[in-house]
Amino acid sequence: MLKFEEQTQKIINACLEVHNELKSGFLEPVYQEALEYEFNLQGIPYEREKKLNIVYKGRKLKKEYFADFYCFNNIIVELKAVSRLENEHKAQVINYLKAINKEIGLLINFGKASLQWERISIFGLTKEKP
Repeated sequence: MLKFEEQTQKIINACLEVHNELKSGFLEPVYQEALEYEFNLQGIPYEREKKLNIVYKGRKLKKEYFADFYCFNNIIVELKAVSRLENEHKAQVINYLKAINKEIGLLINFGKASLQWERISIFGLTKEKP
């Protein structure tokens, strides 16, 4: 069993619900707003636009990043609405995980006819696709 498997599946199911309703073709903010609504409907705990501080040699840097969602106090959820997921999208999730010292992230792409997702761990990249 994968770490946080039940929680990641709940998040993916919510994303599938949004994709089934809206399909592809919208910009990322539309999916973000719809997913926030779906998280509320399904009782999934989250923070939207979670601020991530970067620390360098014990000093917090001024530059901040914002993850689309932070769910269950453990899982980064980064949304895309692109024709193809690229390595830099995966690297973005990995960097977010490192920034807050968490292990599991989901990279979700609403930009295709079928929802795409990847489960990313900083302790070894694991991919899961439908």
